[in-house]
Amino acid sequence: MTGRLLRTGFTLIELLVVMAIIATLLSIAAPRYIRSIDDARQAVLKSNLAQMREAIDHFHADRGSYPEVLSDLVEKNYLRSIPIDPMTESAQTWQVLPAPGDDANGSVYDVRSGATGTSRLGEAYANW
Repeated sequence: MTGRLLRTGFTLIELLVVMAIIATLLSIAAPRYIRSIDDARQAVLKSNLAQMREAIDHFHADRGSYPEVLSDLVEKNYLRSIPIDPMTESAQTWQVLPAPGDDANGSVYDVRSGATGTSRLGEAYANW
């Protein structure tokens, strides 16, 4: 070992091979991760819509009329808070549908998402 210097570490080729393997694994995993996030948001949207529609129905059954605004559901303790639309990330973007027929029966008959875009199945979020 006299006169020879031992060199330790990785060569450039070894580093490039490891980086190529990591890039390949990421290219496989990233789309699946993003798809699972979208699926989770859609599931939360369906759940939030179901909860609000159930609260609207309970409000109508108890009081004989539909609420005038969504905040009535919170004020009268049918909901703890207005849920957030996971697609728009806001509780202010819900689209309220009035009761069919007479206006004296309340203004909130149904609620839909205010999000633009479509699900993976091609349905518009605004139609859910």
